[in-house]
Parts: sequence; C-alpha cells; structure tokens
Amino acid sequence: MTLGVALIGTGFMGKCHAMAWRNVATVFGGSPPRLEVLADAGDAQGMADQFGFARATRDWQAAVADPAVDVVSITTPNGLHRPMAEAALRAGKHVWLEKPMALTLADAQAMADLAAAHPGQVTLLGYNYLRSPAFQAARAMMADGTIGRPLAFRGVYDEDYSADPALPWSWRLTQAGGGLGALGDLGCHLVSVMVALMGPVAGLTAMTQIAVPTRPSPDGPRAVENEDSALALIRFASGAQGSFATSRVARGRKCRLQWEIHGSDGTLVFDQEHMNELWVHRAGAAGFTRHLTGPDQPDFAAFCPAPGHNFGFNEQKVVECRDLIRAIGGSDACAPGFAEGLQIERIIHAMATSDGRAISLQEGA
Repeated sequence: MTLGVALIGTGFMGKCHAMAWRNVATVFGGSPPRLEVLADAGDAQGMADQFGFARATRDWQAAVADPAVDVVSITTPNGLHRPMAEAALRAGKHVWLEKPMALTLADAQAMADLAAAHPGQVTLLGYNYLRSPAFQAARAMMADGTIGRPLAFRGVYDEDYSADPALPWSWRLTQAGGGLGALGDLGCHLVSVMVALMGPVAGLTAMTQIAVPTRPSPDGPRAVENEDSALALIRFASGAQGSFATSRVARGRKCRLQWEIHGSDGTLVFDQEHMNELWVHRAGAAGFTRHLTGPDQPDFAAFCPAPGHNFGFNEQKVVECRDLIRAIGGSDACAPGFAEGLQIERIIHAMATSDGRAISLQEGA
C-alpha cells in the first residue's frame, strides 16, 4: 500500500516528520509514501521543495481535503491541534499528531470521541521516546521478571529553554495558545513512558509553579499563564508508588528525561541524555550493569548492524512512522492513539489542577 501524505507545519517537528516519511522505506522496506502536499502559513513552496513534497499550499484545509492524501501529519502550534485533527478525521484521513494532544481536557475528550466514531482511521500521537531501543529493552526486562514486582517509579523531565527571565513572551506561555506549560511540553512525554512501564495511574497529588511571572514583549511585560514546573506524587492501580517532576527552567538541563524503576528483585535506570544506555541492577549483584543498545534490540539493526554506534532522536521518529504505516495496513495496532492520549491528558491536567489536593483517576471516581 502506498500512502499519500500531507504535512502541516514546518518547524522542528515538521522537519522530523518529513525526514521520517522520506526515510521509512529506506530503513524498513515497503513502498515509499507519496509526499503529496505541504501546508504552511509561511514559505510553503520553499519548504515543500526542501522537504521533498510535490505540492504546496498555505491553506491547511485544502491539504486535509486533498483526495490524493491518505494520512495527515500535524506539527503545528498546540491551539491548532483539535481543529486540524478533527477536520482530517471527518475527511476520512488517518492522523499523526504531535503532542500535546490538545489545549484542554475537554478538547482531548472531543477528539478521542470523534476518533472512536471513525474506527477505520488510525490515530497516533508523537510520543517518540516510546520507540527508543533502551525503552523497549526495559519493557522486555519488566515483562520477563528481571526486576521482579515493580514497587516504585521515579521520573524527571527537565530542560532550561525558559530559564532566562529575559526570554521574550510568546504564545507558548498562554493557556489559549499553549495550553499547559512544562506539563504539556515535557511532562506529557514522561507520563507516556511512566504509564507504558507501570500501568494506569489511580491517583495523584501535585503542585505547580510559575517561576518567571512576566516576560518582556514589545508592548511591555506580559503575564505568564502556564506552569514553569510541576511536582507530583503518584499512586498506580497496581499499588506501586511514584514521583514525578518536570521543569522548563532547570538551568543546565537540556533533555533530562530520566527515570528509574525499583522492583522487588532489581532496578532499571535510564537518562535520555545518554539514550543508548540502560542501567540494570539485579538482586545479589554488587552494583549496576550497563546495557548498551545495539542490533539485538528491536529496530536498532534496521538502521545499523553494529553495536555501540548509537540510536538518535530522529531514528525514533522513523520507527514511529513505521508503526503508523503498519497500523494503517491492518497488521499491527500502534499506540498511543487518541484513546490512550486522552488518558495521558487526564493525568497532566489533574497535576495542573491538584494544588496539593489528592485527585482520583480511577474509572467512575
């Protein structure tokens, strides 16, 4: 099956999607997708030429409605996610949408409901850290009992891109344009990993902080409306416990997506800044063993047959693209789709509104 692709948006993640679509057949085989149309409000034609798309438009609705398009990649600012994804679903297209899913929990619920009403169309959210070979190795070790019964999860996702108080105000700092702050930009990634490894969250208590209350703008100081950081204590449905922290103002941190799982028979430790290493402790051992990712991990060998040559951020996106194509072809399901994404949104929005109160996330609570 050859898929016709529309890409909306040409920023950092738009380029990631374009590279994934261009490289997926090279890496995994199959028919190369047709890069039909690129939509962007700026230099659409120039970006279409650079990314290798056949046509360009400044009208995203025209791209979604194009009869040559089967799947729509959406990599636009957060406030456009719901209208674009819903338009694509109503037009009969499959949807690959970057995180966060939506601005509000109500928006995410509406999107999940619409996706459920179109069961023949695949939705996939861009939680690419779930495609890391180290993450896949950790999940396999947990499944085979390497660390025994999971007792606790500790997770951190810190960056420092907003640490400078002189950084200008932008739409990302508003609830109407950006939605949640550090939780929607970074924390949702950590939640996606946490839930995939530990299972459903039963309840939590959290607090948030706006560390820099105003930012400079041409019109004078403007208020920051969403959180710079968040902390949470987690209770999983399994009975395990967890701690969670995320910040966009953690000076010196670049992509500290770091987590560890304590089990009854061992511990797993991972840090995205060293993404090709998983550290494993087994009961009775003196310390930790470094597990270096290589061709024995799922998908690594498709890129490189030699161990120690390292996997990267964009390679994760190619794997994500492969999973989407397989799901569209009917051979495999891929996750997180909009249904699973709604669960992630429920968790981060509960953290945003907790203000120290315990919140139950159990069904029917």
